[in-house]
Amino acid sequence: MFNKNNKPEKKETAKPSPFSSSPSKIPSPKSSNSFSSSAAAGGNAINIISPGTRIEGEIYSNGDIRIDGVVDGFVNTKAKVVIGPKGMVKGELVCDSADVTGKIDGKLTVKNELYLKSSAYITGELNTHKLVVESGAFINGNCVVGKQNTTITNQSGGSKPAGGLAGKFKKKEAI
Repeated sequence: MFNKNNKPEKKETAKPSPFSSSPSKIPSPKSSNSFSSSAAAGGNAINIISPGTRIEGEIYSNGDIRIDGVVDGFVNTKAKVVIGPKGMVKGELVCDSADVTGKIDGKLTVKNELYLKSSAYITGELNTHKLVVESGAFINGNCVVGKQNTTITNQSGGSKPAGGLAGKFKKKEAI
């Protein structure tokens, strides 16, 4: 109670380890789903690839992904991807929406909105429904924005793009 140093005593409390998970988030052995119930239901699961981390291979997720390191391969998520200023994706990225301030070298497919900030550097193929580009962002490659056309097969077995005016006008011959 009375201490000579007049300093309050510190009570030591157990701090949870950042790498351990709580028992409620561990999937039951009966379940084949490796995601927690909130992530499988489209919850707020966030996956972070930190600076200095390099991943080669495939990543599949139902939750948001933030990339501040390097991913060399295929990334597929049903949620949002944020690529930080030092983040880089080499390969293919498929997601619902994305904010990019880093680099992408490869194919990018975004179902909804793609936001390229001023430091974004994209090389390759880009497909999205909506595109917002800040001044200073760099894009080099194919860019398809808007509703995607479907291909219709005609009776002669050939195919043509649905809609549009391409191929409907004959060229005038020069005299």
